[in-house]
Amino acid sequence: MKSSEPVFATSIAVRFGDCDPAGIVFYPRYFEMINNLVEDWCAIGLGHSFRSLHMEQGLGLPTVHVETDFVAASELGEILRAELVVKKMGSSSLTLDIRLSGPDQSIRVRCTIVLVMLDLQKRSAVRLPELMRSRIARFCTAQSSA
Repeated sequence: MKSSEPVFATSIAVRFGDCDPAGIVFYPRYFEMINNLVEDWCAIGLGHSFRSLHMEQGLGLPTVHVETDFVAASELGEILRAELVVKKMGSSSLTLDIRLSGPDQSIRVRCTIVLVMLDLQKRSAVRLPELMRSRIARFCTAQSSA
């Protein structure tokens, strides 16, 4: 991600439960880290916790597509920097670019993920709520638009 891009960032500790017997992150755990990053972004960056979305508004934000490159291993005890930017915002979908980097700033994982706003009762896509859209726009790259 470019330094000029509007980024949501947080730190992730690599824990014992994230690792295989060799002491490196077992790759499916990266998907849990990515989902936790999205959940934190919604709550902290957008002011819409998953609890509020799911239980109060009847909305979900499931992943419908993911492309991931596992660039380098991460080890037990490391603190990773997780970064998220919005590459594209559609009517009901979001395309996010996510990067996890090691303590030396080397990229460990690159991911592009597509999320869709879902009416949980109808099980169908719905337009992203206007308040949420305005908050998402703060994390959009220059070329992203609705």
